[in-house]
Amino acid sequence: MKHKTLSLKSDFEVAFAVRKVQAAEMTLASGSKTGGPDNRHSGADQWLYVVSGNGLAIVDGVEQRLRPGTLLVIERGEAHEIRCTGDEPLRTVNFYSPPAYGDDGEPLPAGEG
Repeated sequence: MKHKTLSLKSDFEVAFAVRKVQAAEMTLASGSKTGGPDNRHSGADQWLYVVSGNGLAIVDGVEQRLRPGTLLVIERGEAHEIRCTGDEPLRTVNFYSPPAYGDDGEPLPAGEG
C-alpha cells in the first residue's frame, strides 16, 4: 500500500506510481497556464480531475471548460494546454498511464515509465 495526503498547493508534484499508473497533483494560479501546442505525452494517457477552481483545456485545438468535478482524458500524443480562468487557483489530480514523469517531476521519454 502507498498513501499520501495531497496538499494541492504546489505547481506540480508527483505523488507516486504503482506499476503502470502514476498520480500527481497540479495547481495553477489565477491567470496562469501550462503546456501549449508543443506539449504532448507521447507515451502516456493523462486523466485530469478538477478538484476546485475553473479553467480551460485546449486539446488538439478543441476547447473544453473545466470546473469542479470535471474529468478529462488527454490521450497520448494529443497537444494540450491547461489554463486557470477563474479568480481562485485551479487544483487538479492527474493520473498518467503509464507514468509520464520521474520522481523529480521531469518528463520521462516515451516508454520509460
